Amino acid sequence: MEFDFEQINNLIQSRRSVFPKDYVQGKAVDDRIVNQILENANWAPTHKLTEPWRFVVFSGNGLKKLANFQGECYKTVTTKDGTFKEERYKNLLTKPMQSSHIIAVGMKRDTENRIREVEEVGAVFCAIQNMHLTATAYGVGCYLSTGGITYFDEAKSFFGLGEEDRLIGFLNLGVIESELKPGKRKPIDEKVEWIN
Repeated sequence: MEFDFEQINNLIQSRRSVFPKDYVQGKAVDDRIVNQILENANWAPTHKLTEPWRFVVFSGNGLKKLANFQGECYKTVTTKDGTFKEERYKNLLTKPMQSSHIIAVGMKRDTENRIREVEEVGAVFCAIQNMHLTATAYGVGCYLSTGGITYFDEAKSFFGLGEEDRLIGFLNLGVIESELKPGKRKPIDEKVEWIN
């Protein structure tokens, strides 16, 4: 196999989180691109081929269904524990409409091989990185949100997840027309020790 190393390096170093507020409103990412993003996610590394990633894609009217569900789920859970905030509730009802597509990302727990949970979660995050890189290659804005209802057990069933599974977060996709901003990283030498 031959690859253009410079293009690969450039792609990895160009990946950025682009927030939904920066997406072009009223324009949708082509479903064929979304399908390719999902296909590339499916090629992430996975222990014992458990392939623990699960995705639910919301677009069009589905975004409103997601917004209504997460708003009501948040309200129910936080009213019980006394942490309800009206502003957060309103954001959950409105922000999904800023994205072209939102992909709920879950981790389906392997019950047969009993792979350690951290390894299954790691596999799902590798899938998310594949998604992020693919979106960048296609010039699509992409942002992983782990806020809102992500850690509510009460939300799992809506996304087809069971008790042992995890909701990892929400990958927001949208059309962008501006250039991606330069990235910032500390030098790799500060994070590596070589032992020869």
